[in-house]
Amino acid sequence: MTNEQRLRTLLEKRIAIIDGAMGTMIQRYKLQEADYRGERFAQWHSDIKGNNDLLCLTAPHIIKAIHKEYLAAGANIIETNTFNAQRVSMADYDMQELSHEINVAAARIAREAIEEYCAETGANPAERFVAGAIGPMNKTLSLSPDVNNPGYRAITFDEVADAYLEQIDGLVKGGADILLIETIFDTLNAKAAIYAVKKYFRVNGGEKLPIMISGTITDASGRTLSGQTLEAFCISVMHANPVSIGLNCALGASEMRPHVEELAQIAPCYVSAYPNAGLPNAMGEYDETPDQTAAIVAEWAKEGWVNMLGGCCGTTPPHIAAIAQAVKNYAPRPLPQMATA
Repeated sequence: MTNEQRLRTLLEKRIAIIDGAMGTMIQRYKLQEADYRGERFAQWHSDIKGNNDLLCLTAPHIIKAIHKEYLAAGANIIETNTFNAQRVSMADYDMQELSHEINVAAARIAREAIEEYCAETGANPAERFVAGAIGPMNKTLSLSPDVNNPGYRAITFDEVADAYLEQIDGLVKGGADILLIETIFDTLNAKAAIYAVKKYFRVNGGEKLPIMISGTITDASGRTLSGQTLEAFCISVMHANPVSIGLNCALGASEMRPHVEELAQIAPCYVSAYPNAGLPNAMGEYDETPDQTAAIVAEWAKEGWVNMLGGCCGTTPPHIAAIAQAVKNYAPRPLPQMATA
């Protein structure tokens, strides 16, 4: 079977489980500047602490260990540690030339984690997937960074698409099963990523990997940061023919609930959701316990709204384990029957 066939087979059987936060887990290691640098970048000319994607090169054992914790918690889909690993965002550290290498390494680490976990536990590898994480980028095509010049843009569509194309090439060569365009707050950036995916397989051939898309509703307005309603966002990206569309980040499960319900009513494909562990406290930390998060998303499963569930900021392997346990007996949302002319 192709990767898309494997994924659809799983989604027909049960609610699939996506992993939780990578950054939250990395923070628990309390890494210092020297840990990020390793030997290879010991003499790098600027600070690089906080460049979590670089750890795929300097501390791959940590990234693999985190992946395996999520697999042990019940995750079917683990995301590569590549949220910012395209050259536009990596330029913050003057490391844009490492982007491709990081993506290849990240996908390989995730693939090795699945292979090792399945060999150690007897788990079915056909139901475990590497999702190549393609994040939103630190520059936006829809919004001006200059309040005095609304028409100004810091980057062009072609530059965004080219950066994503390079990232996609690395993820595919490293062994990703899925391409996950996630945490979308500007749909035009997402369109550039979709364009890059389509161009990649048109030019290079080979098996077309399934696309998953996940947007971000930023506040109670029910809109993305660039101003789209959820329905408008959904319509704007469906030309990608994604396996799933969903929501992640920005909101905790309680705040995300009405938007997941709406998405379940309008999405012509599978629906995913991976909320934060509540909203951050005054210190920027997340206090929602695994049982609290699981209880909320279990209601979504009970209502028949979702096909994939996981966690974003603040969530940990115990959160994912609690979610997996809470929804294991609920049927996945059936695909809607689309009317034909």
